[in-house]
Amino acid sequence: MPRVGANFVALTAIMASLQRVLIGLLLAFIASLLIGSFAFYIDAFGKLMLPAVTLLAPIAPVAWIPFALVAFGIGDGAAIFVVFIGIVFTLTLGTVHHMTHVQQVYINSARVLGASRRQVMFHVILPAILPNLFGIMRMNFFGAWTGVLAAEMVGVNTGLGTIVMVGRQMMNMNLTFLGMAMIGLVGYLLDAGLAVIQTRVLWWKSSAQL
Repeated sequence: MPRVGANFVALTAIMASLQRVLIGLLLAFIASLLIGSFAFYIDAFGKLMLPAVTLLAPIAPVAWIPFALVAFGIGDGAAIFVVFIGIVFTLTLGTVHHMTHVQQVYINSARVLGASRRQVMFHVILPAILPNLFGIMRMNFFGAWTGVLAAEMVGVNTGLGTIVMVGRQMMNMNLTFLGMAMIGLVGYLLDAGLAVIQTRVLWWKSSAQL
């Protein structure tokens, strides 16, 4: 007889973790693009913001869990915040870095054609850095993924991290290994999904081949 209840619990845990990490990634991507753009576009804002971002970037997502629990309590908010905070600073620094390294010939060509500073920003610089931002986000995804799982182990009652924690508390190694296997599989599939999205969004960007 199939274990319908167990299958439902596993599916619920996967969906809960996926929802948290996807919301956190989306918020981090939007926030880093906005903060990085303002830091690049407005010199005074950049001089004030970038030192603070550089100071906070090396802090691991797991270190933010106590603050997340105090600020958001036990629930989805804390887990989403851990994902967000674990990637937003690195993405912001990457945004500014790649903006400052856009090839000058593109900017000069746009200016010759009469483009304003704002038009250069939105139609030249932002499209030029999108491939690099997707790359940074994918490289930092696994850090955010482990962060949300750690948050689920200590401050959330649902998710894949909770399955591992329950298996450890019950000394049930089968349940623990099942949770670990699902974590690895879902993380792999999510990274593959991000790669597909990157290919679709950046359709003009082809991969190098020998």
